[in-house]
Amino acid sequence: MATERIRIKDIARKAGVSVGTVDRVLHQRGGVSAESQERVEQILQELDYQPNVYASALASNKHYGFVCLLPQHEEGAYWTAVETGIGRALEAYSDFNISIETRYYDPFDYRSFAQAAQSVFADLPDGLLLAPTATLHTKPLVEALNRRNIPFVYIDSDLPELPALAFYGQDSYRSGYFAARMLMMLAREAEEVVIFRKINEGIVGSNQQERREVGFKRYMKEHHPTCNILEMNLHAKHDLEDHLMLDRFWAEHPKIGHGITFNSKAYIVGEYLLQRQLGDFQLIGYDLLERNVACLRQGSICFLIAQQPELQGYNGIKALCEHLIFKKEVCPKNHMPIDLLTRETIDFYRQR
Repeated sequence: MATERIRIKDIARKAGVSVGTVDRVLHQRGGVSAESQERVEQILQELDYQPNVYASALASNKHYGFVCLLPQHEEGAYWTAVETGIGRALEAYSDFNISIETRYYDPFDYRSFAQAAQSVFADLPDGLLLAPTATLHTKPLVEALNRRNIPFVYIDSDLPELPALAFYGQDSYRSGYFAARMLMMLAREAEEVVIFRKINEGIVGSNQQERREVGFKRYMKEHHPTCNILEMNLHAKHDLEDHLMLDRFWAEHPKIGHGITFNSKAYIVGEYLLQRQLGDFQLIGYDLLERNVACLRQGSICFLIAQQPELQGYNGIKALCEHLIFKKEVCPKNHMPIDLLTRETIDFYRQR
């Protein structure tokens, strides 16, 4: 008998018990004799019966409270798209009585992450979706969650040494390696290229950006060992100073022609290039922020690498629901594609 066609009354008939007895066994409500329990379980095993988990979850009316721990950001930033995906997941699973609360930390201040993590754990959520910071500062939260058997999902960056239920994001190392290859297709035999960073007191603010840079430099070492890699650090919290710092950089390196930024604010350099009419400089950036896309259309950014942040947010919540509500296995590693976009292809990609 096919699993989907097995009815409770079929099980009751084969076991010689009432439908109510089968229902109590299936939902572990007790009040069943040992003999009846054994007969029902034997029939369930013979029929390879799988309960309708969807219906059971609806009937249970249990509330699931999730917390999302994300970096602080401005409206329209990369994390706005992640939150859109989280909102879509909340709507999709609204029948199952889930709630989601989002909390934030300063990505350039490890103390801020620790404080936010403490507040999360104090509330003992049923599940956590987080963008982790450095391993050292994420570890106390992970250990506390594991002690309480609270499942958690990483998005944006992975910490394999602190395994989560699941991870959704790009393979950052391979993304950086790929970006170097694309940049050098433009630069060819250039003697130097530049990496632009947003940094505050030595903190880049993202594990993902650091891993991208590692992959980038690995490619350069393997394939262009004589090319000099310059590093231009912009203040993460003082955007108004960016153009002055870039002016000084270009005064010192007037012949520089190629560069990359691994954070989502490629538009800072892209808009500067437009204002200073530096049309010969070729820049690669990440993420489909509106200002990045505007620079791509105007030609001050050559390529944008996209990573589907909305889908990361959606799938992160979906994984917690699949695990907690439907008792399903969740794939632990889920890498987003490394999508390379130009002004000729951006409209088709966004339509998708």
